[in-house]
Amino acid sequence: MSDATPPAHAPPSATFPSRLWLLLLVVLATTALAEWIGAITIPLGPASIVILPMLMTLFATTLLAVWHPRFPASLQLGLPLQRYADTLLGTALLLFIVKLGLMAGYNIDALRKVGWALAFQEIGHAFGTMVLALPLALLLGIKREAVGATFSIGRETAMVIIGQRYGLQSAEGRGVLAEYITGTVLGAVYLSLLASVVAATGIFDIRSLAMGAGIGSGSMMAAALGPITHGQSPELVRELTAIAGAANLIAGVVGFYFAAFITLPACSWLYTRLEPVLGRTAIARRAPSTSDLDVAAAMEGEDDRPALRDSLLALALMAAGITLSNWIGHGVAPLQTLPGVTIMVGIVLAGLLLKQVVRKLPLMLFLAIGATLVTIPGGWPLAGRAAELINQVQFMSITTTVLALAGFAVARKLPMFRRLGWRIVVVSLTAATGAFLGSAVIAELFH
Repeated sequence: MSDATPPAHAPPSATFPSRLWLLLLVVLATTALAEWIGAITIPLGPASIVILPMLMTLFATTLLAVWHPRFPASLQLGLPLQRYADTLLGTALLLFIVKLGLMAGYNIDALRKVGWALAFQEIGHAFGTMVLALPLALLLGIKREAVGATFSIGRETAMVIIGQRYGLQSAEGRGVLAEYITGTVLGAVYLSLLASVVAATGIFDIRSLAMGAGIGSGSMMAAALGPITHGQSPELVRELTAIAGAANLIAGVVGFYFAAFITLPACSWLYTRLEPVLGRTAIARRAPSTSDLDVAAAMEGEDDRPALRDSLLALALMAAGITLSNWIGHGVAPLQTLPGVTIMVGIVLAGLLLKQVVRKLPLMLFLAIGATLVTIPGGWPLAGRAAELINQVQFMSITTTVLALAGFAVARKLPMFRRLGWRIVVVSLTAATGAFLGSAVIAELFH
């Protein structure tokens, strides 16, 4: 079968139903293998780096997608399959959101204790990115692209804000697009390594780092949370995950308005005052260019919305992957895992069906709040039982399969990533560092 890109009007799966088995097999096989290998600890001086199964699946599927032309034609993971993995990923992340909401409800008392820190975390995100990344960008000679690349961590909501304010073809648009590509390719890996090193230093309370992990990106949050929770007790892991999930939800909802009306204007104002000074440095004389970034190519497929049948397939794949991961990596028998997974899938299905009726429904917000209400102690008679079943599903079991799918998105962005100058990549990673550490500092101040 040809690997030609399907026409824009066709549903993503219509061109290659006979090849779908390969994608599903690869995701499940890499999930099982990574969990069987388990976490790998690499000493790094006084600290250490923990390579968790979720990063192994991310590396594995990325490499398999990149090297697919070397395989026999029947085993090639070509662009159509990679794009379809992206389609499945959108629904898979809904399960991730539901799990976070369910854990937040069960741990509502712990969240109340860090309430003020959560309320002020956006200040840490915003000024963490600008304080660290904006001066560095100017010292490296980046011009107006620095505004788009440093006012946030550059995920989808940031591109919406820049697109509406400046347009994605503008210098600011190229900056946020470069950060988006960098985050897609390196974000999860970088945040996992950063969190691993910072956690090992003992400078921050572990709860502060959990809040720092919720920077507004599901995959980055999962990657950062992995080493933070590694080796902790099950009770503490649930508390840390609930804190990170609440922080991530706030970053995604409140953070949108904060970035649009506070951070972006502040970043632009700072640029006009700092650039004449910092932009004169020797290294800044030859500014990198992002003018050749193809916005249409970089964003191809990002607006795809999965059909209901695609969502059902994604949920079935995730249920199988979670069950495998929970069994192999965490010793939880499939019959103990399935009730909790069924609850999670049921909540997602309810949201997807309601979305068909109420088109303007903010699905992610609805799922997060709805899932939280399911496990709030005393909220309804079965809240305690639901929490017990959900607790059988380990959080990392979800992220292992999610990042296996995300590896295909990374592979798709690699050609565009190679065209970015090293300066903008360094600035983008510095912005992510600032968001993580800035939020952790805010949390630390309130402890």
